Amino acid sequence: MGPDKELPLPADFEDADAYVDSLLEFVASSEMLRTLCGGVHILDFFTREPDLYSVVLPQEWRDFFGKHKTMDILDLLMREDIESFSLFDGEIQSQSWRSGPSPPHSLVDYIQNIRKHCLRRDYTCDRKKIGKLARHVATGMNEKKLHEVQNFADYVEKLTADIASSEGRPVSHLVDFGSGQNYLGRALASPPYNKHIVAVEGRPHNIEGAKGHDVKAKLAPKTELMRNKKKFRAAQIANTSAYAKAESRKTLSSQEQRDVQKELDQEGSVLNVLTLDSESATTPVSETRTMPDASTVTEKQTLLETSTAGTGSIQYVEHMIRDGDLSSVISQVVDGEKIHKQASYNGVANTRVPLGVTERVPLENLSKSLSPSLLVMSLHSCGNLVHHGLRSLVLNPSVSAVAMIGCCYNLLTERLGPPSYKLPTLRPRLYPEDEKMAHGFDPHGFPMSDRLCNYQDGPNNGLRLNITARMLAVQAPQNWGELDSTSFFKRHFYRALLQRIFMDRGIVEPPTAADAAVGGSPLGWTGGTQPIIIGSLHKHCYESFTSYVRGALARLVQDFERGSLFKEKLGSLTDEDIERYFECYTPRQKELKVVWSLMAFSAGVLEATIVVDRWLWLKEQHGIKEAWVESVFEYRQSPRNLVVVGIKK
Repeated sequence: MGPDKELPLPADFEDADAYVDSLLEFVASSEMLRTLCGGVHILDFFTREPDLYSVVLPQEWRDFFGKHKTMDILDLLMREDIESFSLFDGEIQSQSWRSGPSPPHSLVDYIQNIRKHCLRRDYTCDRKKIGKLARHVATGMNEKKLHEVQNFADYVEKLTADIASSEGRPVSHLVDFGSGQNYLGRALASPPYNKHIVAVEGRPHNIEGAKGHDVKAKLAPKTELMRNKKKFRAAQIANTSAYAKAESRKTLSSQEQRDVQKELDQEGSVLNVLTLDSESATTPVSETRTMPDASTVTEKQTLLETSTAGTGSIQYVEHMIRDGDLSSVISQVVDGEKIHKQASYNGVANTRVPLGVTERVPLENLSKSLSPSLLVMSLHSCGNLVHHGLRSLVLNPSVSAVAMIGCCYNLLTERLGPPSYKLPTLRPRLYPEDEKMAHGFDPHGFPMSDRLCNYQDGPNNGLRLNITARMLAVQAPQNWGELDSTSFFKRHFYRALLQRIFMDRGIVEPPTAADAAVGGSPLGWTGGTQPIIIGSLHKHCYESFTSYVRGALARLVQDFERGSLFKEKLGSLTDEDIERYFECYTPRQKELKVVWSLMAFSAGVLEATIVVDRWLWLKEQHGIKEAWVESVFEYRQSPRNLVVVGIKK
């Protein structure tokens, strides 16, 4: 059913088991890899003594890098034919390369090992056979998203056909795991695919946004409002007052709810309630949009959208995905075979829906599916969502297959150690009973497989990747061009140099001796204090280092907790002081470029490790018939292009 090989193996390997053995051994034993990926942080580049460049890289590497341009070094790492640097009696035969010396043998050997252990990312397909999305269905998609949706929708269509032919039981519904704006589900519910989609999303505003796209895509009717404006404005004022009064008491009586709703209805106003509480259909919109507490959370039922232009449907389900248990979602799945028969008439007005216009029908009016066969899919689910999706194959009898594409590896939690976050405020929102996970081991985190959990990594039991390593795993250096490389190299240089100013001014502490060990701080850097997050600045802030510092400080002094500290420590910093820092450290800018290039290049092995871990977990489950990994779109368009597929017996 799947590809000839279960993993997209590099050219050096023919057997998946041999590749996995070699990969894990390399990740666990390569000191250079562990140093570049997780052992150092770019913010420490100008704060350490002795400097990172001389500590991390051998002298022969530094001598070579000093004689070549940065773009030539990137070519050597990722594109140059390394076999051309053949050895003769232990020495590289060619004595020159690109008007400079040849790379030392140890560097060539390291490059070969990285390339050797990165999964293949090439994607081959017959473009003529890839379904082209209708213009109105592709609404809201940029070029990258359009490429992803077109190719993955076509892949899912073929996968479901293969499952039906080989297993004798067709997939009845596709569950979009963390559907977001539902670009993928909208495409698959439309012709020519006409699939029944269950879009599972935990954020109400995303569901609302997705329904807005449905209207733009002509898959849902646009609400037409006709009002007497004067009366409507008067009603708005009155209703706002009524809601404000009720909010002050934290509750509305049943009679007050009916009175307010009656006033709105009389003036022709429409409350576009996207979700209906299973216990009450009169819940105010303001209540449905709040994040529920674990103690009060109730499952939501949604309105179903069916297009009479085809035979597909979209069912939105609001559900906080906290693990792989989808029983509360599956219990709401509507019978796909009966959808169009029961939804051919509007359940409220009992009027026919014009051809090509989608209808929204209350779920309680439709038959639930008694024995659905589900395929859980995701297009770039962040962090642990992929883990939850894969586990749904084992935890739910109705789930017969999964096809998950991950991203944002930095958002993964850690199974073998306390979770590490750049800032506590960046943690995923935790329910009260989950607070214990904030300082403990997360069973949903990385690694998933027993193979990696029990792998002997030096003195440690289990293979771990800290947050710096996981953040590097989302880099795509093969896509770097000269212009964009120059831009982000400048940004990294400015940020690292600003960190030096912070240290000199007493805002952050110097790295400690304990931080010098490979693996670094669990925070992802080694400053000894709470990390400083600046974020993206306006384009003009990158015109000079002085502009960057001023732009960063303008933001930092607004910080609620530490704004006064930045004012006190940096209030006397002059433009002349900033220029002196720039002039002093500019000669070392290339060193930073070299180290960052090596870090990003090496991290391809870490992404391979994360993907292989997910595949290994599927292989370890007794009820899984097949499991594989393959590329589903072009790397240059979307670097996170590997799908992990599992088929149940």
